[in-house]
Amino acid sequence: MIRLLPKKLYIWIGVIVVLVVGGVLLFKLGNNIEISNKNGGENVKKEKSMLAGVECENYDARPYAIMLSSDKEARPLSGIGETDMVFEMPVVENGFTRMMAIYQCNRPKELGSVRSSRLDFVPLAFGFNAIYAHFGGEKEALKELNSGVIDNIDGLKYDGTIYYRKKSIPMPHNAFTNFDLLEEISSKLGYKLNGSEISYPHEGDKSKGEIEPEPVFNKEFQVSWKYNKETNSYFRSRTNKPEIDKNTGKQVGAKNVVIMKTTWSPINKDYIRVKTVGSGGLLVYKNGAVVTGTWEKKNDHAKLFFYDQNHKEIPFVPGPTWVEVDAR
Repeated sequence: MIRLLPKKLYIWIGVIVVLVVGGVLLFKLGNNIEISNKNGGENVKKEKSMLAGVECENYDARPYAIMLSSDKEARPLSGIGETDMVFEMPVVENGFTRMMAIYQCNRPKELGSVRSSRLDFVPLAFGFNAIYAHFGGEKEALKELNSGVIDNIDGLKYDGTIYYRKKSIPMPHNAFTNFDLLEEISSKLGYKLNGSEISYPHEGDKSKGEIEPEPVFNKEFQVSWKYNKETNSYFRSRTNKPEIDKNTGKQVGAKNVVIMKTTWSPINKDYIRVKTVGSGGLLVYKNGAVVTGTWEKKNDHAKLFFYDQNHKEIPFVPGPTWVEVDAR
């Protein structure tokens, strides 16, 4: 004779079965749920950017390389605190510097002041397979760019459309743009927008000391970085004043500060040529410590490598990296 179980026991067994089955279904669904976009409410997939080492929506986007001013008339800059990597170097003998900001993960609401190209930046943009945005440039640079050697968006061709002027800022420091405009023209020009080809190794984000870089560049362009152990970040100042991003109102910070040592030579009374292809000395500041090594870039189109003394790639801390090109 079959013995029936108490009614309450059947109820509990049923509850347990429902919970188990529901849990399995939720687990399977959870693996397929994409991260919600807080702006539009749409589901947006996030994966790790091989350039920045952080998860973001644009992890596979082709980077943009934007030429930005560092002149005092243009400060504070818009979008300079939301970069993945920045290259800054002198462009004239007396120490004036210019910056090329690389954007993949972040899309600042505004970018500027956008300035002219210098030939020394073009190989760096090549190495990222970037879409290069600039406003004119020196003669040799424009000759290269107009020949179509790299996908580029020149403000001389798109002044008043893709680039707009701000009357409150003196020329030539008043040219601005944004990613809606840049992506619009990139699509019309047939530029590939996805398929990032650049990657750098990354390591853990953990403070190991309190070492910070020595100041670089001259006079009103002198840059210093102050290490903050609590955030394990370096914060940027120019002539002892915090460098502020106009978009956010926050001081510019970085997880890695690279001092790339190289040389320059004069080409005329207005310009110098900085060596950005070849090799040279290197200091990488991260996690409150410093790693010495060498930088190497075999040709214009090659990746720029950062090696330690054993010729192994130096891993960065995930987040923004600033490269100060110390040319002497």
